[in-house]
Amino acid sequence: MQAQGIQFNWLMVVAVLVFAAAVVVSGVLWGSMVNRLSPGPRAGVLESIAVHCASWLLKYIPGQVGSLVNKVAWGQKKGLPRTLIAITFIYENVFLVLAATIPSVVILALSLGFEIFGENTGTLILPILAIVPLLLISNRWVFRKMLTPVAKRVLKQELPESYFLTTPATLGYQLGYVVPRLMNGVGFILVAAAIMDVPIAYWAPLAAAYMLAGAAGILAIFVPSGLGVREAVIVLFASQYMTVAQAIIIALLARLLSTIADAVVALIYAVLRFSLPRAPKEAVPTS
Repeated sequence: MQAQGIQFNWLMVVAVLVFAAAVVVSGVLWGSMVNRLSPGPRAGVLESIAVHCASWLLKYIPGQVGSLVNKVAWGQKKGLPRTLIAITFIYENVFLVLAATIPSVVILALSLGFEIFGENTGTLILPILAIVPLLLISNRWVFRKMLTPVAKRVLKQELPESYFLTTPATLGYQLGYVVPRLMNGVGFILVAAAIMDVPIAYWAPLAAAYMLAGAAGILAIFVPSGLGVREAVIVLFASQYMTVAQAIIIALLARLLSTIADAVVALIYAVLRFSLPRAPKEAVPTS
């Protein structure tokens, strides 16, 4: 694999569009989940995308507090229980992390051997250790049992079973969230191909490296947008297929292009925000 020099390449533009499109797909999935669990008002597809885009842009606030607050505030205006929206937010992040972690660990293990994980436990501990508890949260009965004590203490009431996804629905959404993760992986391959010759045999492991890096970024909740954490994971695995210097360049370029993609997401939000009609404010549920 040889570097071609960093200069403008149309593949960079395509990568930006793919990164932005992945956010849109995630927004569609989240809106679908809200509608499945909602006891009343429903969110339109474009409305869901707009709300999700706004929350995505707020990821730079550590802890994802801004992302959650934005969705809960929207739900309140829509007439949806804030607890239900919070639960969909948890589901969304669980699905995203699992969709990134499980396939990428399998691909990288087959490509590099499990030894690579043992040698770099410090860097990978967040996404790997998260698999078991996140799988438990994916179970409707277990997830409800976990949240019930909190609901009783804070809300002074039980959580309706209807606020939680059934097992078939959980599996369906989990598979659905693999799509935006794969799109991110494709975007990363395009980034690498824009400045280097990338053999086809490297496509899957490089995409997996970026997906796993994305999961690590989500789990590093106190780091704005996973800054630094994501790049460390990318360099760790990408350097198995190129020099460390090349891996660093690609990781930084991917960060730059994904940031530009966030600007595209902001544009999508602005267009949708000012084109969608303002809905009348519904009665605000307390739970």
